[in-house]
Amino acid sequence: MTNRPSPSRSGAGSDSPTPLSTHETEIRVRYPECDPMGVAHHATYPVWFEIGRTEMLRATGGNYRDLEAAGVFLAVVRLEVRYRRPARYDDVLRLRTSLLVAGPVKIEHSYELFRGDELVAEARTTLACLDRSGSACQIPPGLQIGA
Repeated sequence: MTNRPSPSRSGAGSDSPTPLSTHETEIRVRYPECDPMGVAHHATYPVWFEIGRTEMLRATGGNYRDLEAAGVFLAVVRLEVRYRRPARYDDVLRLRTSLLVAGPVKIEHSYELFRGDELVAEARTTLACLDRSGSACQIPPGLQIGA
């Protein structure tokens, strides 16, 4: 996978806030992610979105391992996906992950998955910040932006 941080851009839709930051990651559709017809299974897309969030955090110098070691856990509490076109085995996809909101206890991302210039899927997630006991807690100051 290739990671390319990109500058913030204005939101694609009127109901989407302007992203605070955007990151792009390249993903190749692997054989075990597909059904017998070579089409990527719908359950694979949330895994790709997780890759987008992880690589976005890594591009800023952070990582989930350190957050979890500090007792901070980010749990997906909402996921919405709109599938536009099928992704197929060996396709090279470009995932654009945008940070929409970060703080004080939730983080929202949007995702656009492209094959070339063609939109394959779009999605949105909300993550809650939890402590070791599973209770909601404050997002660490380094992740709170645009609250």
